[in-house]
Amino acid sequence: MLIKKAVLAQIAAGEVTLAYRCWKRPTVKQGGTLRTRVGVLAIESIEATTRQAITEQDSHKAGYASRADLLSDLSGREGTVFKITLSRVGEDPREALRQQQPTADELVELSRRLDRLTWSLGVLRLIKRWPGRRAPDLAAEFGLATDKFKPRVRRLKELGLTVSLKIGYELSPRGQHVLKHLEDRTDD
Repeated sequence: MLIKKAVLAQIAAGEVTLAYRCWKRPTVKQGGTLRTRVGVLAIESIEATTRQAITEQDSHKAGYASRADLLSDLSGREGTVFKITLSRVGEDPREALRQQQPTADELVELSRRLDRLTWSLGVLRLIKRWPGRRAPDLAAEFGLATDKFKPRVRRLKELGLTVSLKIGYELSPRGQHVLKHLEDRTDD
């Protein structure tokens, strides 16, 4: 579920507690969470509704100036309208993970996992060499389409190894440590 940056800030401030989406099938589950730029959001509830059931008050809780603005955003979209209640529940755990140096046991486990991802060393090296470079440029240099390259970087981000910048990526302190370990190991 994509949420605009301005709305994320309002959610973090507690000003926005609802979202409306048109979906054939919901992409979030009640009780689930979303990691965002402002931290982890809890999906407190999700229910099918109708455009007619949306009130002016609901529109304000969703960050819109008016019901008409919200309905305008939903116009032309197919699927069922879903009303999602959400709130910010904490920091993204990947933030802290990026700063942590792995323990010896973690380093062994990370090495094992990355060995199975045969492309991981190349992607880490590329990001180290070109921090802040556009994803399409990195993908082209790596020999992949952008839509194939980005999921690889996201997998590394899940391990706390990379950081998404406004443009491109960089290695986190943890990623730098892990890359050095992997390169030292291959030099042996």
